[in-house]
Amino acid sequence: MKRLPALIFGCLSLLFSAPTLLADAVTPKAVIENYANLAHVKFSDALSTAKTLQTKVDELIAKPSEATHQAAKQAWITARAPYSQTEVFRFGNPNVDEWEGGINAWPLDEGLIDYVQADSYEHEEGNSFATANIIAGNETITADLLKSYQEKGGSESNVATGYHAIEFLLWGQDLNADPKLAGTRSHTDFMAGAECTNKHCERRAQYLKAVTDLLVADLSKMEQDWAPEQANYRNTFMSLEESESLRRMLFGMGSLSLGELAGERMNVALLAHSQEDEHSCFSDNTHNDILSNVQGIKNVFAGSYQTIDGKIIKGASLAELLAAKDPQLSSELAAHLTATQTAAEAIVQAAQTEAFDQQIAAENKQGNARVKATIAALRTQTASIEAAAKALGGSHLNPEISSSLQ
Repeated sequence: MKRLPALIFGCLSLLFSAPTLLADAVTPKAVIENYANLAHVKFSDALSTAKTLQTKVDELIAKPSEATHQAAKQAWITARAPYSQTEVFRFGNPNVDEWEGGINAWPLDEGLIDYVQADSYEHEEGNSFATANIIAGNETITADLLKSYQEKGGSESNVATGYHAIEFLLWGQDLNADPKLAGTRSHTDFMAGAECTNKHCERRAQYLKAVTDLLVADLSKMEQDWAPEQANYRNTFMSLEESESLRRMLFGMGSLSLGELAGERMNVALLAHSQEDEHSCFSDNTHNDILSNVQGIKNVFAGSYQTIDGKIIKGASLAELLAAKDPQLSSELAAHLTATQTAAEAIVQAAQTEAFDQQIAAENKQGNARVKATIAALRTQTASIEAAAKALGGSHLNPEISSSLQ
C-alpha cells in the first residue's frame, strides 16, 4: 500500500531534460499557453483517476469484500498522484485556490463524519461538531448536506468533503497499534444486515457514494475551467498582462514550496511529532503526496508533465525563458529543484518500511533528519524561485514569501 505509483517514478528524469527549444526563441506567450495546457492535462488526469475511484467505490458498495475494499483503496492512492501535481496551480490562480478547500482540506476531525475510538481521538479544541457523527444521524445524506457541514461553525477542522473524507471512510482512524499499519477499517463496515460492523453500514455507504460523486463533479468543473477555447478561467488567465501571468505561475510555485509544503504539511507535523498533522494520515500515503507536490513544482518550471498513460507533454518553459535572461540562475533553480526531488525521494524510499508518521516520531533521529533535509531543500529552491520572479520582471513574489526567506 505504500509503494509509489509507477506514473511518478516512471520517467522523472525525462521531465526535466535539457531545453529542446532555443532559449532566445521562447516567448512569454508560449510559456503561458503551455502552462495553461499543462493545467488542463493534469486536471484531466485527476478527473480520470477520480472516475476510476468512483467505479471502485460503487463496486465496494454493491458487493463489500476484502477484494473490492482493497481495490477502492488502491484507486484512491492512484488518484492522489495526478491531483497532488495540480496543487502548484493554487495560490496564484484564484479559481483553484477558492475551490481547493472542498477538495483537499485537512486535517479533519473525523468524528464529524463517523465513529471514532474515543480514548485516542484528538480534535480541535472547542469544535462543537467534532463528534457530530453524520453517519449515525438521521439527516438524508446528499451532496448538499455534506457541503453544508464543510467548515461548519467556522471550524476548518470540520471537513465533510474531498479526498481526505473519502480516505477516512476507506481506511478509518490510524490508531498506530502496529506502527507499520495504516487505518484498519474492515469491509464489513459496509455490509448489510447482521454482517454489518459498527452500525449504520447503509448510511456509511451512502456517505461514501455521495462524497465520491461530489469529488468527481468538482474535478469536472476544474477540468472545464482550464479547457481551451471556452469562456472560462483559462481564457481570463490568457488575457492577463504577460507579466501578471508569469507572476501567478511563479507565485504558485513559491507558495506551495515554502508556506504550504515545507511549512504546513511537513514542519508542523515534524515539530509536533504528530501523525494528526500529516497530510494523508489515515492511509499513510503522505510520502507520496510530498513527492507529487515536489514534482508538480518542477513540472511548471520545466514546462513538462508525464500523463497517467506515460505520455510526456512538453512545451515552452519558464526554464528556457529564464535562461534567456540569466542562464546561471536558470541552471541554479533547476539544480535546486532536482535536489529537492532527491530529498523527497529519500522519504518515499524509507516509507517502504517506515511510514511518514514514523519518520517524524520524536525518537526517530534518522527519519527526522530526512524530513528536515527536504524542508531545507524546499526553502533553498524557494529563494531561487523568488530570484527568478525578479529576473523575469515580476519583482517580489509576495512580501510574506520574501520576508520568510530572510
